[in-house]
Amino acid sequence: MAGPGVSRREAFGLVGAGALASAVPGLAGAATGSPPHERSGPLWFSTRAGQPWRSVAVPELTAAAANPFAMSAQIRLDAPKQTIAGFGGAFSEKGWEALSALPAPARATALERLFGDDGCAFSQCRTPIGANDISRKWYSYDETPGDFALSHFSVANDRETLIPYIKAAKDLRPDLKVWASPWSPPTWMKKGGHYAQAPAWPNNPDNGIRPDQLGREGTDSFIQEDRYFETYARYFARYVEEYAKAGIRIDTVMPQNEFNSAQPFPSCTWTPEGLARFIPFVGREMDKLGVRVFFGTLERGNADLVSAVMAHPEAAAVIKGLGVQWAGKAALPALAERFPKLELWGSEQECGVGTNDWHYARYGWATIKRYFQYGASAWTYWNMAMPKGGMSGWGWPQNSLVEVDTAAGTYRLTEDYWLIRHLAAFVRPGARFVPVDSFLGFDDQLAFRNPDGSLVLVTNNAIAQPLTVRNMIGGRMLSLELAPDSLNTIVLPASMIG
Repeated sequence: MAGPGVSRREAFGLVGAGALASAVPGLAGAATGSPPHERSGPLWFSTRAGQPWRSVAVPELTAAAANPFAMSAQIRLDAPKQTIAGFGGAFSEKGWEALSALPAPARATALERLFGDDGCAFSQCRTPIGANDISRKWYSYDETPGDFALSHFSVANDRETLIPYIKAAKDLRPDLKVWASPWSPPTWMKKGGHYAQAPAWPNNPDNGIRPDQLGREGTDSFIQEDRYFETYARYFARYVEEYAKAGIRIDTVMPQNEFNSAQPFPSCTWTPEGLARFIPFVGREMDKLGVRVFFGTLERGNADLVSAVMAHPEAAAVIKGLGVQWAGKAALPALAERFPKLELWGSEQECGVGTNDWHYARYGWATIKRYFQYGASAWTYWNMAMPKGGMSGWGWPQNSLVEVDTAAGTYRLTEDYWLIRHLAAFVRPGARFVPVDSFLGFDDQLAFRNPDGSLVLVTNNAIAQPLTVRNMIGGRMLSLELAPDSLNTIVLPASMIG
C-alpha cells in the first residue's frame, strides 16, 4: 500500500477529508507555500498498481563508472530545452457538481489534492467558453438570434458552476493561469443553427439535429461574414471581461476546440482558411485585453492544417502557440520542425472510457512522454473530477483524477491522479526540459530542471521485474533499483547536483 499501516481505502482517498494527508507520505501540509522539494532533501516516490506514492530512500550519487557501457542514460544538464508553462486539468460543470456533493471538509481536501503544494500543485488549467461535452446542458452566452450588439450577453450560467470552481482553485493557487476555448459559438452564428454537428450516439437522448443541420469535416460551419467574425470576436472579449469582473483572469484563448470534428455534442467545424479569416478579428480584441491567442485545438495528425493557417500573414502574426490533443499527437514531429518558435501545449489528455485503472494510466504516461520529447511546454489533463461512473452530457464514460461517490459523500484518487502527480507535483513553471540520452535501449524517462536548480527525474519501469537504471548526472552516477511495473519520481536538490 502507500506506506506502513496504510490501507488501500486510505491510500485512494475513500475516507473523506483529512485522513489522506496523514496516511500517505508527502501529503501532509497542503498549500503551505512551497513545494515539498524546496523544504527537504532528495525525494523518491514510487507508484505501482494499487500502491501509490511510496516513499523510497534516494541513493547517494557515486563516481562515474570507468566502463561507459555500465550507464543506462545521460541526463544532459548542459543542454536544456523548452521552458515549462505548467500542468493542470480542465474545469467542467459536471466536475463542480460532483465536488459540490461532498461534505465541505472533504471537498476542501479533494481540491487540495489537485491544487495544494503537497498535491498536484496545478498551475495552469483549461475552461470552456460556453457549453462543452461535460456541461449540464447546451448553452451559450447569447442565444438571442441576430444580437450583433451582444446586448443579451450573460455568463449567469457559469456563476453557478465554472466560476466558483475556478475561484476555489485560485484560493489554493492564487497564481493559477487559466486558458479557454469554445466548443460551439451561439447557434445563430452557425450555418446549421444547431449546437451539435452530428446525430446523437446510440442509446442516448436524441439531440434533435436535422439532416440539413449536420456539419462535415473540411467545411466551415461558422457563417463566413465579417459582421459575424466581428461579433464573435467581441463575444470572446465580453467573456474575458466578465470573468475578470468575477476575479478570474483568462490568460490565453484558442478559437475552437477540435475544429475538424463534427460531434453529437457542442462542436463547430472550420477549414484552415475559415480560421485564418477569423483569427485576426479575435486577435485584435484579445490584444486590447492582454490575452494571447493560440492555434487550436488540433485533433488530427496533419501538420498541414496548421501550415495552411500560418500561410496567412495576418493570422500567423496573432498566433503565439499551438494546442494539440488526441490524434494530433501524430503531427508533433512535423509541428516541432516547422514551428520551433511557437509554444506547444498538450491541450487535452485522452479521456478513456471511465475505467480509471492502472492500464490506462500507463497509456497516459506514454502519451505525455511523447509530447514533452517533441517540445511541449504544458500538459492539460481532461476531467479533474467526475462522479463515480461519470458520463459526459452526451453519453461518453469519462476518466477523472478525483472520482466522487456522490451518494456516500466520499472520493477516490484514481490511478490517473498518481500518474499526473508524479510530474505536476514537482515540475514548477519556468522549469526547463532536460534531454536524456539513452544507452543500451533504455529511454523511458523525462527530466526537468526547476528554477531553483533542483532536478526532477520521472523514470518508468514498464516490465514485470525489477530494473536497475544507472543515470549519469554531471559526471556522477545515480543508480536506481526500480520496482516492477512502477512509475518513479526522483527529486534532487541543486546542492546535490551542482
